[in-house]
Amino acid sequence: MITHLRGTVVLGDEHEVGEAWVVGDRLTLEQPPAPAEAVLEGWVLPGLVDVHCHIGLGADGAVDDATARAQGWADRDAGVLLVRDAGSPADTRWVDARPDLPRLIRAGRHLARTKRYLRHYGRELTDPAQLPQAVREEVARGDGWIKLVADWIDRDLGPDGDLRPLWPDDVLAEAVAVAHAAGARVTAHTFSHEALDPLLDAGVDCLEHATGATPAQIERIAAAGVPVTATLLQVGQFEAIAAQGEARYPRFAERMRTMHARRYDHVRDLHDAGVRVLVGTDAGGTISHGRIADEAAEMARAGIPAHDVVAAASWRTREWLGVPGIAEGASADVVVYDTDPRADVAVLAAPRAVVLRGARVR
Repeated sequence: MITHLRGTVVLGDEHEVGEAWVVGDRLTLEQPPAPAEAVLEGWVLPGLVDVHCHIGLGADGAVDDATARAQGWADRDAGVLLVRDAGSPADTRWVDARPDLPRLIRAGRHLARTKRYLRHYGRELTDPAQLPQAVREEVARGDGWIKLVADWIDRDLGPDGDLRPLWPDDVLAEAVAVAHAAGARVTAHTFSHEALDPLLDAGVDCLEHATGATPAQIERIAAAGVPVTATLLQVGQFEAIAAQGEARYPRFAERMRTMHARRYDHVRDLHDAGVRVLVGTDAGGTISHGRIADEAAEMARAGIPAHDVVAAASWRTREWLGVPGIAEGASADVVVYDTDPRADVAVLAAPRAVVLRGARVR
């Protein structure tokens, strides 16, 4: 089947054309000799990217295949056709054989320490020295990414319990080096400022949340060219998390409230410093799937220009992940809108059509 994409077809920053075609499951920028059997008109973007998402994860850990499939459908129907799955306890290799589900780039299981993360979410190590070997093993389960949990509340401290780094600096550096030697990149969950400098010293490739970054650390993140996934939907829950833990861990609660209160300023500061701010919903666990438009709206509310938000949710992050957008011979994964989302991110909430591997799925 041939579908004519007509209107404004966005290839990248300041690069657009008036039309393209879907031929089978591929894109072409040259008019095919056969006539088109369907026309989709509007603003055509490369399929959206959720760069922090957990297909196969629910509030209590791994979910069954039927639930994971529904999660993927929710993301797909919202226009997300590429997911970097930032840690999942479920085996989701079967997704690759499903033409109706988004493409997954996996990071294996979250790597954490026993009693220093959410139960049933990650792979918990009893000894921090086990981390480098665990990285070697998780590289085989992922698609070129590793996910480390760099800090979490230390409950053993009682009322003084607060966010603390999980790994000795030398072990962390060795683990990142092991991943790089295997051709994998490393991203790390971090809320606290205490964990950030060791991560940057170790050469981490991406940061998730980074809510505790100080101004000096933001400058360092920018200088190192390390992207940050803002996850504002998740940070928006910090007040509720603080209230839940306040009676037992008042110091932790105070810190979470502080980060919640300045979440928009923090993301704007990252952007203004030149940090690449990525779009990730942190869906799975306590956040439902299919909320890419809500995350984009939160980033715009923080002061990031609409064009930059949409670029981060589409072609820029595809390029960073090494997955083509709209290009000759690329997989036909596009989203069509009635008006230009680069002018108003609210448009992302109402795609006219979603085309995945050449098939119109919405």
